[in-house]
Amino acid sequence: MAPTMAITTATLVLLVATLLAPSALGSRSGPSSHHGHGGHAKHSPPPSPPPAPAAPVAAALVRTTCNSTAYYDLCVAALAADPSSTTADVRGLSAIAVSAAASNASASAAALGANVTAQGGAAVDGTVQALLRTCSAKYGEARDALAAARGSIAQQDYDYAAVYVGAAAEYPQVCKALFRRQRPGAYPADLAAREEALKQLCSVSLDIISLLSATS
Repeated sequence: MAPTMAITTATLVLLVATLLAPSALGSRSGPSSHHGHGGHAKHSPPPSPPPAPAAPVAAALVRTTCNSTAYYDLCVAALAADPSSTTADVRGLSAIAVSAAASNASASAAALGANVTAQGGAAVDGTVQALLRTCSAKYGEARDALAAARGSIAQQDYDYAAVYVGAAAEYPQVCKALFRRQRPGAYPADLAAREEALKQLCSVSLDIISLLSATS
């Protein structure tokens, strides 16, 4: 995956601060007055630049928990995007992670379904359209499995939660297998990216659920 938004924002803040520092120093080092018949005329200092926006700071438990996952940056970004993560315990964080994966799967299902509808009147490969419909359905099944996983977490049934999350990660692979069988070499790059994104979110969810299983 690409670096997370939290990392990008922090980099921009540092860059802005670095660029502002020399100009601010130069304004202070220049002469602050001009000679005239009335003596030294005083000038007001230039206005201070507005403060750069601070990067969101992840809660300590979020960082500690994400250190136990395979995708630390993705984990922090997904958890920190939910304001409740600042006060959640590990079980709450696992539910947030699963919800993030479910939202991703739901968005993919909707996008693929809309793509098929948009191409309905165009001269496109009927087999590809059928495959896209199947893919949309598989992402929908992944979303439903993740919803079931969240219910299992609420009941502290972490073994079932892990099974549901693992199944959710597998559904997009069915889509890829069908493309390889019926349209070799035609698996869309967008679908490959969606598959990888859901796979990584499910991995984060499974890693956090494993923490719960180890302490329960």
